This record gives sequence, structure tokens and C-alpha cells, in this order.
Amino acid sequence: MLDEEAMINGCIRADRAAQRALYEHFCRKMLVVCLRYSKSQQEAEDILQEAFIKIFDHIKHFRRECPLEGWIRRIIVNTALNYNRSKLYLYPALDLDDIEQPVDESITLADFHFEELLAMVQQLAPRYQVVFNLYAIEGYSHREISQLLDISEGTSKSQYARARVILQQMITEKQKVNYEKFK
Repeated sequence: MLDEEAMINGCIRADRAAQRALYEHFCRKMLVVCLRYSKSQQEAEDILQEAFIKIFDHIKHFRRECPLEGWIRRIIVNTALNYNRSKLYLYPALDLDDIEQPVDESITLADFHFEELLAMVQQLAPRYQVVFNLYAIEGYSHREISQLLDISEGTSKSQYARARVILQQMITEKQKVNYEKFK
């Protein structure tokens, strides 16, 4: 197994073995990122493939000022955003006044597997899914999201709030179904 420096240098030289090593080292973790921004495994794999092409094309510009994984993640997220950009405008934006009050704030996620939570996030409308991922998981601010998606900060906040409400409703419903099974 090559270390990161050897993988980077090999990829800069377009060495297939180094590219394969880099891909195999990061593909699973980055596929999880892609799954959060997609509606299916196939879509996620398409995003991942497109992103790794960009990674191999641009690795010569990697300045080593940040961790390689962070640089790769940024390309993955940007590729996912570009992939979804056309879908983002198919759904109307809701204003803060249109948002229902959050359901139960004490919902516990401990009873859910990652796959169940991922499936719930994937059920969100693309606008909600993207804003939720960028804010709650990737750690972007609403200001940064507004710039990335060319929407207002208020729209970013309202879409995040709406995504949370929808996810809370899904979780509550799933908990009720699970509770009924064990009664």
C-alpha cells in the first residue's frame, strides 16, 4: 500500500497503480458522501466516478496545504452539487413563514442504522437534501450555502428547517411502526 505522498506523486505522473491505490483508499468513504447527495446507488456511483476523474485531472494543483481527504471531499461535494444543480430548481422554495413547527426535539437516532437514516435523507426533495447535507453534515454556514447555490440565506435557513421537520416526521413515524412491531 502506497502512502499518501506516493499516491499523490504517482497520480501527478498519471501512474495507473497510484490512481488505483488513491481510488481504493478513498472510494468507500466518498461513496457515502455521494449517497447523501443522490437518490440512488447508481446516481451516487456516477457522481463518484465523475469526481474521481476531476481529482485525477487536477491533483497536480493540490498544494498540500490541507489534508488530501479534505481536498477530495470538497471535489466530491462540488461534483454532487453540480450533478444536482438542475434538480434544485424544480421544487419551490418555502419561506420561513411556511415552515411548520418542528416535531419532537427529543428524537433519538440510536435506534436507527446508518442505512435507514441515509434512506430518509435520500427521500427529501433535492433542495432540502442538498441544504441539509451542506449545513448539518458538511458544516457549511447558511451564508456559504447561499453563495454555493445562488439562493438567499433565508431560503437556505428555511430549507434546512423544512428538511429537519420532514426528517423528524419520518423518524417519528418509523419509531411508531417499530414500537407497534414489539407490542
